[in-house]
Amino acid sequence: MDPFEQLEDWAAPLLAKLQPAAQRALLRQVARELRASQAQRIARQQNPDGTAFEPRKPQRDTRKGSTKARAMFGKIRLVKHLRTLPEPEGAAVGFTGRAARIAQVHQDGLRDRVSRTGPEAQYPERKLLGFSEADIDRVRTTLLNALAA
Repeated sequence: MDPFEQLEDWAAPLLAKLQPAAQRALLRQVARELRASQAQRIARQQNPDGTAFEPRKPQRDTRKGSTKARAMFGKIRLVKHLRTLPEPEGAAVGFTGRAARIAQVHQDGLRDRVSRTGPEAQYPERKLLGFSEADIDRVRTTLLNALAA
């Protein structure tokens, strides 16, 4: 059983004691905090386990300010793409639209076209979404603070 499942088993009976509106508000707050921590981790170019993302292959155009010279996933981590998504069972954090496809290719290390008419490439696995120990501790602390209030 992974640590997040343990946290879920621990928190479920405590959340059941809250009113439905309070549950939704708490789950929205947890989702917002997780979205922020995921965005920060993506900005640091780290997998959930703390290892660095596999770097890009060398690019031909590395002029200062060019797209290829910037860090990966600069825009995908913005609130516009990395959203908190409502679910019947709670809340989730995920990507929307075209960003979801790009994120899935990198998350799972799939083959995809470099551009619409470009060649296909095998992308290395880069875990954009996932739970680190700090995320689990953050969720636990948020739940305890909300239940203590």
